[in-house]
Amino acid sequence: MSRTTVPFTVPSFAGEVSDAVVKVLDSGWVTTGPQTAAFEQDFADFLGAPHVVAVASCTTALELCLRAMDLPQGSPVLTPSLTFCGAINAILHAGHRPVLVDIDEDTLVPGPREVAEAAARTAPRAMVVQNQGGYPVDVAALAEAAGLGRDRVVEDAAHGPGAERGGRPVGAESHAACFSFYATKNMPIGEGGAIATGDQELADRVRAMRLHGMSKDSWKRYLPGGSWRYDVKDVGLKANMTDIQASIGRAQLVALPGWQKTRGELAARYDAALDGLPGLTLPQRGLDGLQHAWHLYQVRVPDRDALIAELETAGVATSVHFIPANQMTSYRRILGEEECGRVPVTDRVGEELLSLPLYPGLTPDGQERVVSALTGALRARG
Repeated sequence: MSRTTVPFTVPSFAGEVSDAVVKVLDSGWVTTGPQTAAFEQDFADFLGAPHVVAVASCTTALELCLRAMDLPQGSPVLTPSLTFCGAINAILHAGHRPVLVDIDEDTLVPGPREVAEAAARTAPRAMVVQNQGGYPVDVAALAEAAGLGRDRVVEDAAHGPGAERGGRPVGAESHAACFSFYATKNMPIGEGGAIATGDQELADRVRAMRLHGMSKDSWKRYLPGGSWRYDVKDVGLKANMTDIQASIGRAQLVALPGWQKTRGELAARYDAALDGLPGLTLPQRGLDGLQHAWHLYQVRVPDRDALIAELETAGVATSVHFIPANQMTSYRRILGEEECGRVPVTDRVGEELLSLPLYPGLTPDGQERVVSALTGALRARG
């Protein structure tokens, strides 16, 4: 087997990141403080959102938003089964019961019909919707299909930075949109997340809940004139972002528009090069009024697992997003076989999904190697 020469992903970092981190280290304040507050404002301005709260991860962001709803324990919460396990865990850790929703096979996200079908068999108290791969979902339409107010919908926008619907960035108008800055994401910090919201009360509450529920964080307590006294009104989590992470995020945010332009160009080149290959289904392009974030370039192929091995031999790394939650041992035990059997499209499509390398540092030669290896493998199958 040849050594892999085209990685699945390589995180990009702006040139200013190192200097930004050194300045924080020299400042004497490295945890949640002035850089975190500045990053929150920068990201809010980028999204056009009224409020942003920086947290430790997208997973903790989802859990905090669900906890802040004050739902009865064990409340049913709609979620796609084709999602990362962290999104399912967030519902469970918040004390609620995931209700699995099937997907539309063209968009890879649940549509209104799928949501309505899932809502009809339960009485959902909330819903988590996901921008799979960077496809901007219609949150309002899905909320209506579920019979829920927008304040009961949490948008999993881990794949969303750079995506738009109706000319507005994903998260700009959400009651609660949760972002990820993990190493593989469009705007990598390494770890970290954020909640964007138009609700001042929600912003204030999750800002306290990210630090155990304390009414004042350390930075505010040690500002001139600050007091050591604080209260705990909600039982929260240890889920804060540090100023080191925030300083990286501020530098990365400046570079994000250029990276997004490159992602769109790479996706277009894949479209042109792979169109018409036997057995291959290309990802759905953004329709009118939609701008895809192209976090992932997900194709559907026959004999997926064997194809992954062939591409690896050819020096091309790939990935799969995601193994459906209903196929995981723990969730099958928790939810039961009947619930896990309600997503047939997810099961079928999940066996065909293949994510190709797509990142700003992917060179033309690297992309050509991906195309050549995939083309050869599919044509050999006839």
